[in-house]
Formats: sequence, C-alpha cells, structure tokens
Amino acid sequence: MRKLFLVIALFCTALVVMQSCSPKTTTSGTTAARRGDVNGNWTLNNVSFEGIPEVAVRSFLGENSYKCFVGSTWVLTNSGNGSYSLPNSASCSAKTQNIFWSMNSSEGTFQFKKLYEGDKAKNVTEGYRLQLSSSTNDMLVLKSPIEYSGRTAYIVLTFNKTIK
Repeated sequence: MRKLFLVIALFCTALVVMQSCSPKTTTSGTTAARRGDVNGNWTLNNVSFEGIPEVAVRSFLGENSYKCFVGSTWVLTNSGNGSYSLPNSASCSAKTQNIFWSMNSSEGTFQFKKLYEGDKAKNVTEGYRLQLSSSTNDMLVLKSPIEYSGRTAYIVLTFNKTIK
C-alpha cells in the first residue's frame, strides 16, 4: 500500500512539473504585446459594429460621430506621445488632437488620454480604453466596448500602417 501511494505521488508530481513547463497559450487573439508593436503612423480605414446597429451610435471618442474618424491618421510614438488628425468632411471639421497613449499587455488593452494646451498627461484622469483585437506589421484592430441592451457590444476600428 505504501509503494502504491508513493507511485501515485510521484506520478502527480511529474504531471505538475510537465504542466508548468508546457508552453502557455492565450485566447485573446492579440498578437501585439508591447508598445513597440503599435508604434508608427496609422490610418483608420474602417469602422464596423458587433452586436449593435450603426444607427444606435451617436457620438464616439468625444466626437459628434464615429464617421469623423474614418480616414483619420494616428501618430503613435514610442514615448507615448501621439496625435490623431480627423479629415474634413460634410459632418466634421478637420482637427488634430494630441494624445498620450499606452498599452497594457496583460489586459490586452490600448488606452489614450486627450491632451489640450498646457495639459500634462499625469494630471489628466479621463481617457479611453480599447481592446487590442489583433495586430500585424501593417494592420491594427481595436474594439471599443459599449453597453447595449444589457450586453457588451463593440465598435471595431481597423487601421492600416502608413508608410512615411
């Protein structure tokens, strides 16, 4: 009986050791894990919706319409300073907004704060948090979660890398 207990204990120990040495997998689908993976110049080419009708989205990221962002260019530097420029359109005026951005790789999020004249990023307490859905060398997909009909829906932003 003692030998059987010893064999079972050794087997369990071996399983624990093998499990701890096995490669870790993630289910987030996110390929970017560092700030450097999303540095650069990006153009927002498409805004789509998951779990919410387009007509239910009135304002977005502090602008009158999500349509203001289609065609916008985003400059994301490694220091965290950046900006986005909205193009002039029928419903939106052209403008450039300074931001301070960061990544939280453990949560798979991209967050940014708007900075106005005289603001220091450390003093700005409000901002936006988007889920990093996927990232490659030339494409970035961010999802903005919103509450709709008691569930979480998403506004999906698809960016393409801009060569400068």
